[in-house]
Formats: sequence, structure tokens, C-alpha cells
Amino acid sequence: MKETDREAVATAVQRVAGMLQRPDQLDKVEQYRRREARKKASVEARLKAAIQSQLDGVRTGLSQLHNALNDVKDIQQSLADVSKDWRQSINTIESLKDVKDAVVQHSQLAAAVENLKNIFSVPEIVRETQDLIEQGALLQAHRKLMDLECSRDGLMYEQYRMDSGNTRDMTLIHGYFGSTQGLSDELAKQLWMVLQRSLVTVRRDPTLLVSVVRIIEREEKIDRRILDRKKQTGFVPPGRPKNWKEKMFAILERTVTTRIEGTQADTRESDKMWLVRHLEIIRKYVLDDLIVAKNLMVQCFPPHYEIFKNLLSMYHQALSTRMQELASEDLEANEIVSLLTWVLNTYTSTEMMRNVELAPEVDVGTLEPLLSSHVVSELLDTYMSTLTSNIIAWLRKALETDKKDWVKETEPEADQDGYYQTTLPAIVFQMFEQNLQVAAQISEDLKTKVLVLCLQQMNSFLSRYKDEAQLYKEEHLRNRQHPQCYVQYMIAIINNCQTFKESIVSLKRKYLKNDVEEGVSLSQPNMDGILDTIAKEGCSGLLEEVFLDLEQHLNELMTKKWLLGSNAVDIICVTVEDYFNDFAKIKKLYKKRMTAEAHRRVVVEYLRAVMQKRISFRSPEERKEGAEKMVREAEQLRFLFRKLASGFGEDVDGYCDTIVAVAEVIKLTDPSLLYLEVSTLVSKYPDIRDDHIGALLAVRGDTSRDMKQTIMETLEQGPAQASPSYMPLFKDIVVPSLNVAKLLK
Repeated sequence: MKETDREAVATAVQRVAGMLQRPDQLDKVEQYRRREARKKASVEARLKAAIQSQLDGVRTGLSQLHNALNDVKDIQQSLADVSKDWRQSINTIESLKDVKDAVVQHSQLAAAVENLKNIFSVPEIVRETQDLIEQGALLQAHRKLMDLECSRDGLMYEQYRMDSGNTRDMTLIHGYFGSTQGLSDELAKQLWMVLQRSLVTVRRDPTLLVSVVRIIEREEKIDRRILDRKKQTGFVPPGRPKNWKEKMFAILERTVTTRIEGTQADTRESDKMWLVRHLEIIRKYVLDDLIVAKNLMVQCFPPHYEIFKNLLSMYHQALSTRMQELASEDLEANEIVSLLTWVLNTYTSTEMMRNVELAPEVDVGTLEPLLSSHVVSELLDTYMSTLTSNIIAWLRKALETDKKDWVKETEPEADQDGYYQTTLPAIVFQMFEQNLQVAAQISEDLKTKVLVLCLQQMNSFLSRYKDEAQLYKEEHLRNRQHPQCYVQYMIAIINNCQTFKESIVSLKRKYLKNDVEEGVSLSQPNMDGILDTIAKEGCSGLLEEVFLDLEQHLNELMTKKWLLGSNAVDIICVTVEDYFNDFAKIKKLYKKRMTAEAHRRVVVEYLRAVMQKRISFRSPEERKEGAEKMVREAEQLRFLFRKLASGFGEDVDGYCDTIVAVAEVIKLTDPSLLYLEVSTLVSKYPDIRDDHIGALLAVRGDTSRDMKQTIMETLEQGPAQASPSYMPLFKDIVVPSLNVAKLLK
């Protein structure tokens, strides 16, 4: 206390010192004293109140402790009394065992009395139930079956309660009600039969299907009640739980599977279209069944059964299994296409799962694929492999068939424009078109692959086509009398090249839709070059035919016979015109090329006749006569080829001008101007060689050796440059093997 007092005094001194720091504050000492007095009184009042409150709490606690002590003493006394009474009543409880047994027996007897009527009438109820089942009165039959099972289960439960180990009595009860299980099984069979025909029943007699569902619902409730009692007592009646709801869905699933599998009416041996028919029947059956389920069956089942959702899942699973089975078979190419088209397109189209009558319950986006991507990939690989073999075989067969036409004695058919053609391009591209259309039904990717395959095989096919056309030409040249219509069929082969080109372009344009695919197409071998080669060789073969007939008359040119009045050029013109009348069946592009080539070749052969030195003019008169004849014949040829080239818009005068230019050199009367004339000729035709000049001078027959030497040496000093548009004529003309020195002699 002294320490506390000292601290209090020190604190007070400190507070007073803080209040009296200035002289003017001494006037307020009384005021400070009253304020401190009020604070002291307030603190003392709060302290007293707190102490009083604590004292009241202590007083209450002591009172409660005293009461608790008295209660504990009372409880202790009561427990002692209970213990005393229990010890005294042990013998009394043991003497009540007989009463307990009597109570249990009374309970059993009460149950027996309660079921007495049913017990004695069991045989009659069994017969009635059997009759009701046979009559199809399933609800009434199930009601009686429930009564029988209830009586049996009640008696067995009481026996189980009394003595669960007494199997003899349990067996006795079970045997007495033995027909009950048979009735249950018989009723179940009737239910399953109705469920197996549920899609038919729901349209003809929906009440029957509703009755079946009600019976199943009753059994489900009984199963739940018995399972709940099992948790408490451990007792389960025989044949429980029946799980008829689970069995119902199993029956429906088995029915769906059987219905899908049973739609195959044909085999490949009996009908090539067996798979198409099979898939179409499946489509129709599944769509009809799901529409019936959506519109009718859902009204016969409780909502929590989700019958449409479950049936949809069953059908989808059954279809997936069936598609897997079909995919595992050794399918042909067209069957693979039918299967994949159905799986990838038809199944999810408006013809089936997207049908408006199934919306919105069926969401195609939630359905798993009927076939896995691995299986689809394997099928596509098999299809591409088979298709490759088929296309090769088809193309080979088409070419063999076309070759047989080449040796016919009848002319080939003409198209709408009158041009000869064979059926080969139409057959080939009809085949390609059919395969591409089929592939497009499956997927865009497969369509592109098939197009690439077609183009690849087309490239190989055209190479074989080129070889066969060449053999055809060679065989004819060995025996020009066979085949009879060689010219006509060679024209058809040439025209086919143009048809092939147009068909390839059309095919690409139709089946390549974007830049990526266009890039794929550009990577294919260039078939235009092969077709151009075939056409070029074909045209060359036809011209060869012409010049074989002209050979005799071309050999008469620039001979003594020619100078004396031969009509070789007349015959040449008639023969060429006659052939080109036949060539009118060639398409314009190739006829234009043939006309230009024929024109060039006739002129080259004429010039070759000059360069072969078949004649040497002996006088100016002969030179003049020969030159004028050359000019007339050049004009005659010019007129012919102008006529043949009409409609092409081509300049056909250039080649014949060469004959006129050579004639001018021969006709020249003043030898001193010969060098100038020859120089002019060389400048116009830069491909003319020394041996050509020497041969030409030899034909003149009047050129001295020195002049020939001078002309040759001068021309060698300044060779002329050819213009870009110049078409060489002399490079193909070979002068007979006489050297220039001999010519100069």
C-alpha cells in the first residue's frame, strides 16, 4: 500500500506541476481543486458500483453451487434405489421368458390369421392369375400376383423374425407358394413380348404398353421397399429384387439390335446392290421408329425413364456396331463408297437424324461418329487402292476397245460439228466423272485425291495412247491397203487430242474449287505436251500418206520430161486437194497446222527437185522457159494453198515466193548480174548454203568456173542474218554428194 501511495503522490505532484507552470495560473487553484474533487467523486462512485456488482455475482454463484450439491445428493440416492430394485428383479425378468415367447408366437399367429384367407385360396388365386395372364389382362394378373407374393413374404418375414435359422419352416412356406415364382416368370415373358413389339403396340394399342409400364413401376417400388427393409432386418424375400426396369431396357436394346441386323434381305451373290438396299432399309426403319418413339412412346412412359433419349442411344449404338461389322467385311469399291456416304453424310442429313420431325430432341452434334476415324481411314485407303486398280483396268480396256475400232471398214462417227471422233474420250471422262461425283458425296478431301489419281492415270494412259497411235501408223505404212479407213481413224485420233484437252480443263474447273486444290492440280504432269505430240505425229502420218502418193510426181519436177510439158504439178494439186477434202473432218486447229506444213513441204520438195540437178539448161531459151514454168507452177501452188487456208487468216504466199525467187536466178539473161541476183536470194533466205548455190548455178548451165568461184567466195565473206520471223526452208534440203569443186567444173 505504501508503494501505491507513493506512486499516487508522485503522480499528483506531476499533475499539479503541469497545471501551475505560470504565475497567472495560481489564480485558478480553487477552480482546479473543485475539478479534481469532481473527478475523484466520479471515480469513487464507479468503483463502488463495480464492487457491488462483483459481490452480487459471487452471492448468486454460491447459491447455485449449494443447489447443485443438493441435486447430486438426490441423484446419488436415486441411483442407489434403482440398483437395489434391479438386483431384486433379476429373477422376475427370467420368469417372463415364457411371456416373451408367447408374444412372438402371437405376432406370428396374427400374421397367419391375417393371411389365412389368402393361404387357403393360394391354388385358386394361382389358377385365376394364370388365366388372366393367358387372356392378356396383365394389370389384374399382376394385382393377384402381388397378393400372393405379399402373403408369402409376410409369413416368411415373421418366421425369419422368430427363428432365422429355421430353414425347414422357411422351405415349407416357400414350397407352398412355389407357383408364385412361375407366375412371375410367365408374367415377365408377356411383358417382354409386349416390349419387343412396343413400336407396333404403341400405334395399335397404347393402353397395353401403358399397363406394362405400370406393372414395371409397381415392381420397382416393391424392390425399393424391400431393399430398405433389408438394411434394417437383413431379410430379402426369394426372387427379389426383380429389377424389371433394368431388364426392360435390356429387352429394348436387344430388340433394336435385332431390328437393325434383320434388315439385310440380300447378299452380294443375289444382288449387286445389296448394301445400298440394306442401308436404305436401315435408314427408313430407324427414322420411322424414332419418330414413333418421339411422338407416341414418350406418352406411355414416365418422364424420368427418358425413353426417347435411351432409345436414340440404343439405335445409335446398334447402328455403330452394324457399321463396324460391315466395314470389317471384304467390301468392293462401290460398296465402300455406299457405306461411307451413308455413315458420313446420310446419317446426319435431313433424310435421317436431322429430319424436322426429330427436332429438337435429336442434336446431331452430340452424336458420336458411327465409325472411328481409324476405320474410315482404312476404308478410304482400301477404296483408293481398289479404285487405282480399277481405273488402270478400265483405261486399258477402253484403249483396247478403241484400237479394235481403228481397223473397222466403216468410218468413225462424227460429232455435232462433223469432225471425226471415237468414243474413247467420252468413255474415259464419263468414268472419271462418275468416280469424282461419288467421291464428292463422301468428302471434299477424297474428291481431291480421286481427281489427282485420275490425272496421274490419265498421264500414263496418254503415253500408252501415243505409243499405240504410233504403232497404228507404222503398221499402215508397212501395208498401205490396210486398214481400209486408216485416214479417217487417224483423223479421229488427232481430234481426240483436242477433246482430251478440253475435257481435262473442264474436269479441273468443275472439281477444283480453291487455290489449295488448284496448287495440287498444277503439280500434276503436263498432259498437253503428250497430246500435242500425239496430234503432231498423227498429222505427220497423214501428210506422209499424202507425199507417198505424190512421190512419183515430185520426182518428175525439174526433169527433161517436166520441161517438155509434164503435168506433174497439176496432179500434185489435185491429189493434195483431194486429200484435204478428207482432212476437212479434222478440227480447225490441227487442219490449220497441217495446211501450213503441207504447203511448206510441197515447196521444199519443189526446191529439192531444183537442188538435185535433174536438169541443166543449155540455152537462154530453155532457162527462160523453165523459169517461167516454175513461176506458173508457183502461182498454181499458191492458189491451191490459198484455197485450202481460206478461213484461217494465214499468209500463205511466203513459201511459193521462194520458188519464184529461185526462178528469177535461173531466168537471168545477163551473167554479169548473176552475183547481184544470188546475193539478193541469199539475203532473203539466210539458211541457203554454198552447196545450194552451187547446185542452182549448175542448173543454169552457163556459169563459168571463175564466176562461180567469185560468187561463192564473195558470199562466204558476209553471211546474211536471219530475221526472227523467218521460217527456214533450205536447211532440210540435202544436195546430192557432189562437192563444190566438182560442181564448179
